[in-house]
Amino acid sequence: MLLNEAIMGRHSTRSFRPDSVEKSLLLTLADAAQQAPSASNLQAWRFLFITDTELREKVDLFSPGLSGKPPVILVICSDMHKAARKGGKNSEVYGCLMDASMAAENLMLKAVELGLGTCAIKSYNDSAIRKILNIPERYRIEMLMSIGYPQGEPRCPKRPPLEEICFFDHITESEKENHE
Repeated sequence: MLLNEAIMGRHSTRSFRPDSVEKSLLLTLADAAQQAPSASNLQAWRFLFITDTELREKVDLFSPGLSGKPPVILVICSDMHKAARKGGKNSEVYGCLMDASMAAENLMLKAVELGLGTCAIKSYNDSAIRKILNIPERYRIEMLMSIGYPQGEPRCPKRPPLEEICFFDHITESEKENHE
């Protein structure tokens, strides 16, 4: 699969088949994720794959953004002790989230290649998820992600024309943007 095919084929999947995802595929996704750029080469990311049905159901109760009963819920965390030690305050505040986001995109593109669907989720109760999964305080939860085999076709929201979002040398606001 060409990169452009994966980019254009990636959509947020919100309905999943019940089929389990093999551990080897999840490790392949994690390997793709860890190839992402990392601010100050922190590599503070941690990938917690939740495959246990009971744990997934508990996490689902505290994650309004989660839908479609995915067979895997990924919790992407950052090791804040490592970030502080290696990159300082700026890395803690910005670097880890930036790194986790780039790792997540790598993972999502690899998932497309493997025939898997994903959906990044930021709507969840942090303290409840932390307690359910026994996540130590040193790890900051950056996002959740549902992973599985898509059921049906995902929604494909229309994207704005490039003329509305791309600028060269200076930003010009359209009349429409001034009234939004």
